[in-house]
Amino acid sequence: MAMQVVKSIIGADVAKAELVIHHEERDEIIKLKNSKSEINKWLKQQPLNTAIAVEATNIYHLDLVELAHGMGFDVYVIDGFQLSNYRKSVGGRVKTDPSDARLLSRFLKNEGEDLRPWTPPPAVYGKLQSLLRRRAALVSARTAMTQSWANEGLLKAAFETFVKSIERLDLLIQKKIKEVLREAGLLEQVIRCQAVEGIGFLTASALVMAFIRGEFKSSDAYIAFLGMDLRVNDSGQKNGRRRLTKRGCSEIRRLLHNAAMSASRSTTWKDVYEQYRSNGKATTQALVILARKLARVAFALMRDQGEYVTKSRKLAC
Repeated sequence: MAMQVVKSIIGADVAKAELVIHHEERDEIIKLKNSKSEINKWLKQQPLNTAIAVEATNIYHLDLVELAHGMGFDVYVIDGFQLSNYRKSVGGRVKTDPSDARLLSRFLKNEGEDLRPWTPPPAVYGKLQSLLRRRAALVSARTAMTQSWANEGLLKAAFETFVKSIERLDLLIQKKIKEVLREAGLLEQVIRCQAVEGIGFLTASALVMAFIRGEFKSSDAYIAFLGMDLRVNDSGQKNGRRRLTKRGCSEIRRLLHNAAMSASRSTTWKDVYEQYRSNGKATTQALVILARKLARVAFALMRDQGEYVTKSRKLAC
């Protein structure tokens, strides 16, 4: 359904050096340098009833989003995967910067009523997200290097020294994450999550980071924010394959997957995992289900400020 309130609609395709902007009313394309001064100058020329759609592009869209929100404009940050599917649904055969800007304004015009305007996250959210992403890149690089150098015997000692330096950097990142959480008064929430079997410090930190990003009405909304909800593809008598939407931060999902693997070996969750496996679920499917359960438990603990009680503790009582 199209937006009911009449607004000036703009779509902005963002790159590192340039913004390509489409004014829906005039069907006009303009280009701007992606700098705060140029963006600020352009925004001051726009009417106050303007709504702006921007595709999430690494960090390059943040200046536009933050400046526009600060001036009182409604800003909508559109997921790239969602926009790609929308392009296919409307028969788009061209992908260029101008066509993407047009597509963004079209998407906002037609789907805006069902979208939520962007709001700035707490400062601690950005810090934690940055640290977790850098650690993820570090871990990925270490894994790739270790596999590549596995059969290199001549430089084995030198490589081991290199790996140890990466491990020290990893520990420093984790120490910094803990400091940021302590300063923000979030360590208690992390400890709550860590009480759940399988959830370690990093996974708990990521779950807390996601929890403080918005006001979630239910655990379903929280799961959807994590990208752990299912995309259903049923038609008539046919039940299509379910897939995760995978929206949001991929690092949180990776950490949750690792947590599920650990939880599947614990006394509390082993029977649950084995039940799904015996019902015909593949290993990955069972782990995804378990990861979702862990996230729901963590959400309830953070929402209610409660204490986690394991099955064994209940029996002891």
